[in-house]
Amino acid sequence: MAVSRRTTFTAAMAAGKADNLRRLRGTPRDGVLLRMTLANALLAENDAPSAIAELRKALEFDADYSAAWKLLGRTLAENGDAAAAISAYRSGIAAAQRRGDKQAEKEMTVFLRRLERAG
Repeated sequence: MAVSRRTTFTAAMAAGKADNLRRLRGTPRDGVLLRMTLANALLAENDAPSAIAELRKALEFDADYSAAWKLLGRTLAENGDAAAAISAYRSGIAAAQRRGDKQAEKEMTVFLRRLERAG
């Protein structure tokens, strides 16, 4: 019974967090980090379509933010859109190269290869 309450409480906390973050959109605090945080909160709520939309918006703020590309690629892949995930990873790899983010570049290259082999 305690686990059930804890699960319910955790879900309520995640929902509250997403709602609070949504209120910050369009304010001076809006930006890539807000949208990434919101996307993560939405993923915690199992709302992948909304998370994907927020990740795309994050990339409008900073197209070279490799962490957003990596999360977008992973989310797309986990939700059955391999073609879009491959495209996201390719864009993310290019962004990581521009920023000199070698670790993100390596990780996305591995994920991209797995998707390409599976397809």
